[in-house]
Amino acid sequence: MLPTCQIYLSAKNTIHNMNHTIIGYEYTEDSDEPHIGSDPTIRAGTIIYNDVAIGDHFSTGHYALVRELTEIGDDVLVGTKAVIDGRTTVGSNVSLQTGVYVPSHTTIKDHVFLGPHAVLTNDPYPIRGDADLAGPKIEEHASIGANATILSDVTVGTKSFVAAGSVVVDDVPPETLAIGAPAEHRSLPEEVPQRNKL
Repeated sequence: MLPTCQIYLSAKNTIHNMNHTIIGYEYTEDSDEPHIGSDPTIRAGTIIYNDVAIGDHFSTGHYALVRELTEIGDDVLVGTKAVIDGRTTVGSNVSLQTGVYVPSHTTIKDHVFLGPHAVLTNDPYPIRGDADLAGPKIEEHASIGANATILSDVTVGTKSFVAAGSVVVDDVPPETLAIGAPAEHRSLPEEVPQRNKL
């Protein structure tokens, strides 16, 4: 089911609007059109591949990209120039700010915030070996600061907080502050609430 908006249909049934937005990018001939729930706001330049399932109240900034085999819950923001590569799960009440990169094989749970230009990775040795791809797991109510980097196969625990610019190389326990490069673990400051208000 496609969102209500002014669109035209191309020869291959790919949906475009006049602002270079593509809803239903056909990456294989047998791919199925995306399912997008009610009341979406999809801004100019956004590309959503086929075989994507998105819940209600989805919104994007300009030029966002959502690749194939991605599942997204309700009330999710994908900011301007943010990228969600395929084979990824994003929960509900999630905010991915401008320029966030989410690689394939990543899991993001409910009530998660990723600040501008946060980068998640899924390959421990890019182009140097045949490693199995394993994206991070971001648990409920975790908050990732601007320009933070989360390395492959790392779990960021429930209600934890990753400071801006940090490089997270190992698992962050629940309700923990990760800060620095490489990130060290500390107790959460008292002034940092334990739940995101998304």
